[in-house]
Amino acid sequence: MSIGKPNESRSRLQPPQAFDREAAARFRRTMRRIYLGGREVVTHGLERQVWQDLYHYCMTVTWPRLFLSLGLAFVSFNVVFSLLYFAVPGCIANLNPAGLAGDFFFSVETLATVGYGDMHPQTLYGHTVAAIEIFVGMISVAVMTGVMFARFSRPTARFLFAKAAVVRPMDGRRVLMFRAANARQNIIMEASAQLRLIRDKVTSEGYRLRRVEDLKLVRSEHPLFVLGWNLMHVIDESSPLAGETRESLLAEHAIFNLTLSGTDDTTGQVLMARSAYLADAIHWDHTFRDIITTNSEGIDFFDYGKFHDVEPLYDSEIAVESARD
Repeated sequence: MSIGKPNESRSRLQPPQAFDREAAARFRRTMRRIYLGGREVVTHGLERQVWQDLYHYCMTVTWPRLFLSLGLAFVSFNVVFSLLYFAVPGCIANLNPAGLAGDFFFSVETLATVGYGDMHPQTLYGHTVAAIEIFVGMISVAVMTGVMFARFSRPTARFLFAKAAVVRPMDGRRVLMFRAANARQNIIMEASAQLRLIRDKVTSEGYRLRRVEDLKLVRSEHPLFVLGWNLMHVIDESSPLAGETRESLLAEHAIFNLTLSGTDDTTGQVLMARSAYLADAIHWDHTFRDIITTNSEGIDFFDYGKFHDVEPLYDSEIAVESARD
């Protein structure tokens, strides 16, 4: 799931016509675009409480916005304290340059707990304000250090997911197949996978709901996930996909959510990643291109350049496999 689009303006989406002026203004202020596997959902009416969830904001905001936010906070704090020094002339000795600019630069030195020695407080008022600013500066450095450490130390999985999935015969059975790979090419121990189908359903009472169904994988665990992994779900009588077609899944706004997790052998951290597939990303009677070749010396070659490629099954191959059903 992702939130927002980088090149899409909030003003392009208009509020429902039933909204009055106040409700429309609230809609524009609180709306958020959420994308789940390519499906767009617009939420509104929930005020964003950034100050009550500041840690989550710092962990999820982009790097440029984070540095911009920290820079604005740094400048804002110094402007406030420089105005406090400027309000009582003479509280800072050897002020250079004179006036508000000198107070601002003294504030920068004090907030950063640097202090070059030339400018210094010389009155009780100046010492009091400087002491408060030093305390704020120490807290600010601790907070910024914690945020940076948390962002850099957060485990990130470099798992590749093929852009499409395929439905094809396999050992006389029809299977839904996904392809994943470990881009770091190190060992992921005890990797596990879960596949779920999310789609719209209407109950017998006419109640419309979004239903989540588990799709059992042929092999949901991998002891040593190093290169690639083909994840398969058998479409039989017990499968939620029994009797489904591409058209029926499109009508139900189906989304397939594939989640991978495992322990990184290098860092010992638990990694998690997921990918969502809309119904139109499922290619029926197709197969993934073979990406492994072996030379005469018995060396296997893994071609990531073909990782996302799919190709249609030949009619004869489909007929042979279907005859085994």
